[in-house]
Amino acid sequence: MDQGAKSGGAAFRYYDMVMAAFVAILLLSNVIGAGKVAVIHLPVLGDWPFGAGILFFPLSYVIGDVLTEVYGYARARRVIWAGTVAVLFMAFMSWVVVALPPASSWTNQAAYAVIFGQVPRIVLASVCAFWAGEFVNAYVMARMKLWTEGRHLWTRTIGSTLVGQGVDSLIFYPLAFWGATGWTTDLVVTVLFTQWALKVGWEVLLTPVTYLVVRALKRAEGVDVFDRDTDFTPFRARV
Repeated sequence: MDQGAKSGGAAFRYYDMVMAAFVAILLLSNVIGAGKVAVIHLPVLGDWPFGAGILFFPLSYVIGDVLTEVYGYARARRVIWAGTVAVLFMAFMSWVVVALPPASSWTNQAAYAVIFGQVPRIVLASVCAFWAGEFVNAYVMARMKLWTEGRHLWTRTIGSTLVGQGVDSLIFYPLAFWGATGWTTDLVVTVLFTQWALKVGWEVLLTPVTYLVVRALKRAEGVDVFDRDTDFTPFRARV
């Protein structure tokens, strides 16, 4: 079915569940993995640093691809805005909770602040990178679907990730860590390109899973949206 199959107000069986999964992965990736630099040992190259959030954050891009492919750009845009607001609220809540005076009998304030304290610079970088990267990803995905007439899904998932994750990485790491303590210029550049390459690699590896999920959702929802008349502005949340 084309995008006329269901109107803007029509209910979908799984759209809200996909949205919840997207937001949950986004929040957990930002809380647990964004600020840690891990290292893996590669043959010939030796130890290679990478941002630990890379392990799970790319799943949000996979889900973003599924949203755009099945439900269209307008509904993907709504989810991106939901994720943006959720990240901002998470940052505000973390700041309030960490700032509250601890009870004298509670001795974990320092550790708690290290784990959950939100550095404003990193929060800004994360929100900007996520917002821009996700919208670029959704736009490229929707446009390529029209160009390919709905064929060759793998070209859209990988192509949109190459561009979207590139924008995300180019914004996040310089904005968050350039000149920060412990982050040399070489380290920022190395982690930036490593993160981008690993995210694209994840997308490639998860392509069979993306195919299965997309096929199942299209069948269950009875819809396959082509954004022929869509207003691609990111500055609205209404479908």
